[in-house]
Amino acid sequence: MIMGRINDKIEEIEGYLQELSEIMPLDFEGYLSDKAKKAACERYFEKIIGAIIDLAFIAIKDRNLEMPEEDKKAFDILRGEQVITDSLAERLSDAKGMRNILAHEYGELNDELVYNSVKEEIIRDAEEFIRQIEKFLQDKK
Repeated sequence: MIMGRINDKIEEIEGYLQELSEIMPLDFEGYLSDKAKKAACERYFEKIIGAIIDLAFIAIKDRNLEMPEEDKKAFDILRGEQVITDSLAERLSDAKGMRNILAHEYGELNDELVYNSVKEEIIRDAEEFIRQIEKFLQDKK
């Protein structure tokens, strides 16, 4: 049952990554000039991070670990159990922070930082997270 939920969540993340890659402007100027694409990219960033957090919680539940009280702590738990690397846990925690800024519109956004996070970092980190979760599941068998 839980393996099906994990696989469904991985497919969801991969779908979001594919959709993001189809709309992502080629450069920062294109990102700034197309408000609809900019908003869509930011929304995909939010959705990808949300799905990664969901997957983290499913993996934690699968290991019968203590459920974290806040989302960011899920990455610390997976790091502590050596499911994901220290560096990935840190980057995902940072991405969660950026997601909160985008979702809740805290203060002024640095568009270039958001663009680079959406274009480069979230894709790399999401794919690495999936690889590490899949490796964990294979090793567990």
